[in-house]
Amino acid sequence: MIRPLLAFLVLTTFAQAAKTPNIVFIFCDDLTTQAISCYGDKRKLLETPNMDRIAKEGMRFDRCLVTNSICGPSRAVIQTGKYSHANGFYNNSNSKFDSSQPTFPKVMQKSGYQMAVIGKWHLMTDPVGYDYWNVLPGQGAYYNPAIINNGKTEKLAGYTTDIIGDLTLDWLKGRDKTKPFMMMSQHKAPHREWEPPSRLLGFDKDRVYEEPETLFDSYSGRSKAVSDHDMGIDRTFTERDAKLVVPGNLTEEQKTAWNAYYEPRNAKYREAAPAGRELVKWRYQRYMHDYLACVKAVDENVGRVLDYLDKEGLAENTVVILSSDQGFFLGEHGWFDKRWIFEESLRTPLMVRWPGVIKPGSSTSQIVSLIDFASTFLDIAGAPNMADVHGRSIVPLMKGETPEDWRKSLYYHYYEYPVPHRVRPHYGVITDQFKLVHYYKPDVDDWELLDRKADPLEVKDFYNDPAYADKVKELKAEILRLQAEVKETMPPPRFTHGNKAFDGEVNPPEQPKGKGVGKKKAAKQQ
Repeated sequence: MIRPLLAFLVLTTFAQAAKTPNIVFIFCDDLTTQAISCYGDKRKLLETPNMDRIAKEGMRFDRCLVTNSICGPSRAVIQTGKYSHANGFYNNSNSKFDSSQPTFPKVMQKSGYQMAVIGKWHLMTDPVGYDYWNVLPGQGAYYNPAIINNGKTEKLAGYTTDIIGDLTLDWLKGRDKTKPFMMMSQHKAPHREWEPPSRLLGFDKDRVYEEPETLFDSYSGRSKAVSDHDMGIDRTFTERDAKLVVPGNLTEEQKTAWNAYYEPRNAKYREAAPAGRELVKWRYQRYMHDYLACVKAVDENVGRVLDYLDKEGLAENTVVILSSDQGFFLGEHGWFDKRWIFEESLRTPLMVRWPGVIKPGSSTSQIVSLIDFASTFLDIAGAPNMADVHGRSIVPLMKGETPEDWRKSLYYHYYEYPVPHRVRPHYGVITDQFKLVHYYKPDVDDWELLDRKADPLEVKDFYNDPAYADKVKELKAEILRLQAEVKETMPPPRFTHGNKAFDGEVNPPEQPKGKGVGKKKAAKQQ
């Protein structure tokens, strides 16, 4: 009787695992919608067939917005379902994640899921709530990276995007097949300094990319906060960004391939010695080749994961989600990087495939956010939601149903200043058409109103236009309502902006020690 009973229990366990959906969460760093072909940027910068496949076989979210457009804070938001002021991770300068607070992976584990995270973590404390973790220290390197395998640092050979793809597939192959799983496969790419793999150097055959309409934005009539930045292609683009110097951690073989592509082109650049607008144009073209080659490498590895799920018969019972920690400027307003409440930075890609639940080829323009991810993961898993989260499950939207009380606005707050890019702290509210933003530190106290319908490029400020007076009043009231709803008290503490002194400031305070700042440092931030 024991053997038949044992066989019955094993079969029952397998059947239960099959009914409970698996989740593969593919997460990128600084991947923006302009670089994904299914989002339809008019420049047609890159074809991304594997990412597009997720949207074609699932749903594309057209207004997935972030709440603090910067790497570490976005990751903390996903772990907790809470805004930065509530989870304690405000910036990349002095924040450390408090892993003792409630997080969705802990709940998933208790609900029987195998939890794994591979690749970029960037929360400055060790992952908690995962059965397996293998993460890059800090930002990580594009080539031959160090990686922290469940607490032990190792050095691996190869290109990091491919390595993350390899490790993802290795874990999937070796997992406990009697349990449902969630794999968080988190790429470093396409983060600055955009170093492509050897095989994709010259992939675009020296294509001349169309420039964005606002590449030479004058910032006329705008706040000092907008014009006095340090993230412009004209002023902040380094020799390493431009690939005028060789990365220091390449093997001889990698260096040979690198120089074979870049050196002849760099020689022509040095001979031409472009300046002014011509220099910006040259840098933009170099930037596009490098950034897009990094995205293409990610797309190839997305394809490897999708192919594995198909081959192993896992696709039908696995929810595949692809997103990024925020968007990124690809020359718009003359910028690279993120941080701003402006659209290219604020909006991040989100595509979800869930066979049998999501209608293939569907899309939604409802406002969703990274604060919704934790609740969504738990909902998919049939696990209980966490208390006091600021987001909500987007599963109803996936099913083609929009709840009557779905949000019409979203609160945003960016803190870090003055390094690394001199973007003033600002908060605001976003609706389908408008953004009201307040730049409040340390030498500005300016409001701006953006109207995406009247000015889709977001180069005009309508705040002082009498025709918008009622709208300004309405949106200011909405900011106060949202701040009360998420319990943020203004102004935030000084340490939330980082430890670097403001202009004229002496001895800026350091972040307080103790709970809320993390305990165990996973790796030094680069």
